[in-house]
Amino acid sequence: MIAAGLRAGRAVSVALRLRPKACLMQSYLLAVDRFNAAVGKLFAWSIVVLTFVIVFEVASRRIMGAPTTWAFDASYMLYGLLFMMAGAYTLSRNGHVRGDFLYRQWTPRTQAGLDLVLYILFFFPGILAMVYAGWVFFDLSYQTGETSSFSPDGLKLWPFKLVIPVTGVLMTLQGVVEVMRCVICLRTGDWPQRLSDVEETEQLILAEAAANKVAVEPSKIELDEAKI
Repeated sequence: MIAAGLRAGRAVSVALRLRPKACLMQSYLLAVDRFNAAVGKLFAWSIVVLTFVIVFEVASRRIMGAPTTWAFDASYMLYGLLFMMAGAYTLSRNGHVRGDFLYRQWTPRTQAGLDLVLYILFFFPGILAMVYAGWVFFDLSYQTGETSSFSPDGLKLWPFKLVIPVTGVLMTLQGVVEVMRCVICLRTGDWPQRLSDVEETEQLILAEAAANKVAVEPSKIELDEAKI
């Protein structure tokens, strides 16, 4: 809670230094965060579907003695869908794994400068290559009617391969937002707000309001008893 309050304070100081045009930019950054968060939370339900598929397959195989011919394909496709579509959401929350034992000791400007260089040199070339190659794989799969060779049913593979370029586009969109955050931080000296910071601040405010309500209610009871 203290960390959320400190982040909120820094975000407010950044907002006060930003001009109206930059405030509009901040709104855009949060809008993209919200969009990718919605996509990530929507496809998070695939883990529930995956669980039911596996339970159904085990029950069919062990209890009824009639294993399915499609569960294996469905399971790795659902897992891949979950893993891929969560990428942009995780990036929006700055949640990807990084070796930050030195990084977190640096000033925000130094962090932003390093991030900016890494995004330009490594992130965008890799992601754009994934978009291009993913689209080629999808198009070839769609044109040839490619099916899975792992099961007798031979599920169509092009919907699964379409996830690759779609994920790349979402990652590119979020990557542009992260670069904009780096530029803002280089100008102001503080990182602009993320959607996760806004959510933590809201939780902090609600917790503080609840604590104040609990503190006020005993005082009200004591006042009523005094009147009696």
